[in-house]
Amino acid sequence: MAGGATEAIVRQDGEGERLWFYGGGVHTWKATAAETGGSFILFEDDMTQGKVTPLHSHPFDETMYVLEGEILVHMAGREHRIGPRGMAIAPRGVAHAFLVTSETARLLCLETPGSGEGFYRSASESLTDEIRSAGPVDFDRLRASAERHGGIEILGPPPFQPTTVTT
Repeated sequence: MAGGATEAIVRQDGEGERLWFYGGGVHTWKATAAETGGSFILFEDDMTQGKVTPLHSHPFDETMYVLEGEILVHMAGREHRIGPRGMAIAPRGVAHAFLVTSETARLLCLETPGSGEGFYRSASESLTDEIRSAGPVDFDRLRASAERHGGIEILGPPPFQPTTVTT
């Protein structure tokens, strides 16, 4: 059972561990499961146009708050455009995916409880200039991390049509 933060956590803009996520993008960790007693994880996700997730579900609630840019979210069989200061909640067990449609996008992601952190860390590397310019989403590494750590179930390929991406 999650117990909540044991100490105050204060992080300013740009502060927090930064990782290149093989799902595409840079994660800046604002609160880890260890820091919150497993209650939640919170990270910024800085991505570029065309970043896409496979159709997936997980045993935690995921809130995606768009700080900058725009994403297209596929959830419960419908697509929704989410722009700055908009948000989407994917309840645990609900199949969903998203696609970055703007040139760049930055999300604040809150997952409760914080049980998915192992998945992200296993599919990430410390951020360096070389890693930051890494190639497209590595679906094989994501799948392997999901199988090793749980926290996410990959249900299929991205559900978006090729014409969905704006150029």
